[in-house]
Amino acid sequence: MKRRAFLQTTAMTSLGLVFSRRPLMAGPFTREDFEHLVPADKKLQPAWIKSLFERGTPEVLRGTDLKFVGMPVGGLFAGQLYLGGDGRLWHWDIFNKHTGTGEAHYARPPVPKSPVVQRFTLAVGDRVRPLDREGFSDIAFRGEYPIGIVDYADPAVPLTVRLEAFSPFIPLDENDSGLPATFLRFTLKNPTDLPVEATLSGELENPVCLRHLTHPGLLRNRIVHAPGFTSLHCSAEPTPESSFEVFRPDLPVEDWSGDAYSRWKVEGTAFGSAPVVLADLPADFRSSSINTAHLVHSYVSAPGVSNKEKDSATGRLVSPPFVIERHHLLLSVAGDKANAKSRHGVTLFVDDKPIVTLGGERETTFYKRIIDVRAYAGKTARVEIVDNGTRAWGWIACAGITQTDRHLDQGPLEKLSDFGTLDLALLGAPADVTSATDTTCSFGEKLPGSLARRVTLAPGAETEIVFVLAWRFPNLSIQDSFEYVGRHYATRFASSTAVVEYLVAHHDRLVGLTRLWRDTWYDSTLPYWLLDRTMLNASILASSTCYRFADGRFYGWEGVGCCKGTCGHVYHYAHSTGRLFPAIERDTRERVDFGLALQPDGAIRFRGEFNDIPAIDAQAGTILRALREHQMSADDAFLRRNWPAIKRSTRWLIEQDFNADGLIENGQHNTLDSHWYGAVAWLSGLYLASLHAAARLADLVGDTAFARECRAIAETGKISLTKQLFDGDYFINRVDPAHLDAINSGTGCAIDQVFGQSWAFQVGLPRVIPKEETLAALRSLWRYNFSPDVGPYRAANKSGRWYAMPGEAGLLMCTFPRRDWDLARAAGKGNPTFVGYFNECMNGFEYQVAGHMLWEGMVLEGLAITRAVHDRYHASKRNPWNEVECGDHYARSMASHGVYLAACGYEYDGPAAHLGFAPKLTPEDFRCAFTAAEGWGTFEQKRSANRFVASITVRHGRLVLRTLGFDCSEGHSPNVTLVGIEQPAALSRDVVGRTLISLAVPVEISTGQTLTIIIS
Repeated sequence: MKRRAFLQTTAMTSLGLVFSRRPLMAGPFTREDFEHLVPADKKLQPAWIKSLFERGTPEVLRGTDLKFVGMPVGGLFAGQLYLGGDGRLWHWDIFNKHTGTGEAHYARPPVPKSPVVQRFTLAVGDRVRPLDREGFSDIAFRGEYPIGIVDYADPAVPLTVRLEAFSPFIPLDENDSGLPATFLRFTLKNPTDLPVEATLSGELENPVCLRHLTHPGLLRNRIVHAPGFTSLHCSAEPTPESSFEVFRPDLPVEDWSGDAYSRWKVEGTAFGSAPVVLADLPADFRSSSINTAHLVHSYVSAPGVSNKEKDSATGRLVSPPFVIERHHLLLSVAGDKANAKSRHGVTLFVDDKPIVTLGGERETTFYKRIIDVRAYAGKTARVEIVDNGTRAWGWIACAGITQTDRHLDQGPLEKLSDFGTLDLALLGAPADVTSATDTTCSFGEKLPGSLARRVTLAPGAETEIVFVLAWRFPNLSIQDSFEYVGRHYATRFASSTAVVEYLVAHHDRLVGLTRLWRDTWYDSTLPYWLLDRTMLNASILASSTCYRFADGRFYGWEGVGCCKGTCGHVYHYAHSTGRLFPAIERDTRERVDFGLALQPDGAIRFRGEFNDIPAIDAQAGTILRALREHQMSADDAFLRRNWPAIKRSTRWLIEQDFNADGLIENGQHNTLDSHWYGAVAWLSGLYLASLHAAARLADLVGDTAFARECRAIAETGKISLTKQLFDGDYFINRVDPAHLDAINSGTGCAIDQVFGQSWAFQVGLPRVIPKEETLAALRSLWRYNFSPDVGPYRAANKSGRWYAMPGEAGLLMCTFPRRDWDLARAAGKGNPTFVGYFNECMNGFEYQVAGHMLWEGMVLEGLAITRAVHDRYHASKRNPWNEVECGDHYARSMASHGVYLAACGYEYDGPAAHLGFAPKLTPEDFRCAFTAAEGWGTFEQKRSANRFVASITVRHGRLVLRTLGFDCSEGHSPNVTLVGIEQPAALSRDVVGRTLISLAVPVEISTGQTLTIIIS
């Protein structure tokens, strides 16, 4: 009944996302369409299909669509700082605070908030307006990662303002793309016919030690005047600390007769006519470690009283009054737990009012307790130690009552995680207005500062005012993982002011190359929506998912603060880093996967230091990434250094294939967080792809015997996989009857079933899985797993997390079209959370399939799946720049870059000096950006029936080429003309039918140069 009601309210309408200016996706549907939960006929609307392929226009967000926007605009690996839809900066996660996230932000996306007061204001005449939605009625946002653009207008303001916010982002340059800084470039324009005087101000509250305001310290703001900039420099420094004990331990603990103790008021119960006295301390308290501390104990006793009676006795000790003179009261407490209701424990009174009651941990160990008493400075206090416990082992003890300025858990100021410096700088001529030159305040108070530029704009004139926000917070630790690792950027700069100095000195290069990359990326014939979605996930590198330690090592959570260890079975889906910043990936392979994680038997711990088991998919994916990292190198040095480790890790995989049939059948841990058993199509497919990768690398180092061995198993495995696991429609798993209690998708239609072939396309390997069966599997995923509305399926299959809501489209992880297997059988006796994965729509997996479909020519389907994710993350519903899985900014979403590579038909091999393209969209007139080992630029082709023209322009760096591959018509005559170089070129066909052009001598193309190839 519940499912029928659900279908009545949702399935009988046109489904999909309904936005202004955006076409409906699909429908109309009826209940009958969802009788099998996933409709066979997707009923995609023609207008929506057309929008998949059209170039379109850049999407500009306005109004309520600005609510959730949070685009990361800090440097890579330097913390997380968002640009909001109205231009405000929020989510200031640059202070090394561990923030754990989960799946919750998909259903309930966070809205902008900030622990730091920071704003920009525009003053015209006597009216001051903040540059946000409170100050301007018309605000538009366009995100072109790495640059966010905000336009401000208001009928009552005679100026328009444009803000461009970004951190330097230069592919192949991980250092200058990892600066802890954000440019905030304001363009003021006067559209009126009168001159306008205005003042643009930047304001910032000193945020240093923001989480340690109870620490004794001083905030300081200084105005720094330097060549090319004026800066508000925010810092912190320690204040003289002092502490004293409220009651000095003048006497040894055994002596209970001195004056220091006689001033305490003693109250208690009696046993018969026995007087109440303070007993000697229990023997286990008489240790040298505490014998200098003053200790008051409410353990009462009397001659002839049994231990049981002693435990049930009660008593009270009341201290003399004292004046609060420091920030904190520090006590050591042992014994029973506190009970605030009966005030069993140690209670602080201020002006005769109870403030807090503390207790022990029901043991004889003393635990430090701290009370913040700054609010009671100068007031009179007392301490009462009350034992109202009447059960056995009922007592309380207090040692060392001390007033101090330092919090218990705080070390020296300079060691605190949020200790550092931060600058708000105004570039160019000296600021026209600043706050006071040098101001201070105590921690806990607010210390704002400001800088401003005055301008006079003639009618029609405009001017640019540039602010920079720069920071240095070096004290990074990774919770529960590393005690101290530091920040790589902090090894380059001694202070945030030094960061500003670097930005000023290299301004034109950093800004120019960032804009050049953005312009190169968007100077494409691909649809704007596709360019947006496939690039924006590179911003995950600028979130708190990803770090670069002081020693240069990359480290990543799976998502912000969740699942530690740069997890191999997540990160091998992600292609953004490997293609944009390949040095980071090479170092991670060498230092982590083939370094500290590699075991003597060749197994790779898939979480680095943090687990002891390998995962089949992570192991295979690491070998495939080794090939990618070699191809994204300028030479073979990486390969030769790491070949022994690559071979050893491949050998370990082979050893899991006991009968060398190309199928692994024993326990196989994987990204779905369980051990699977039997022949699992997607895991064995990845194994076969890794064998081809290892064979390719073995050829390059001259290990021909190992290459032959790998290829022989891979060819056998292709036959085994098809014969044993292809059921006519798609690839299934052969469940091990000895492990029916284990999770296994069985005959379900699983999302990653041909993942091995998808990976093979990314690195130019031969077919791992036969084409006919692969296409059938992909068509089955479209038929059985893709739904324009996942609501009916999730209504029937409730377990799992929500990454696609009712009314939203998605590719389900695993459905069960066959009658011999269902979700209950698949679950076995496994963890219910892991079983729920089958019912979810997880972005990274969806991108993997979408990219594969593009490679195989299923362009509509691949684009539709990618667009489904894109539409789920439309700004009207949630933050487009935060794709969530089991945490914010989930690393697997960087698989979206693989969709882009597939759309371009991109292939590259740096050491072989090879570059190729076979675009899947508009091949007759196509243009796209590309990256290579030492440079990046633009590829363009025009193709007609009798003529093919391609050009390769290097925008930055250099590109060495020996061979080029294109998807040309076989009707073209073999006449090749090279424009820009004079040498012969041979034309041939490669094994997949592409036109291959071989140059007699390798050619180098440098910045600004173009190589044109004409085949006619």
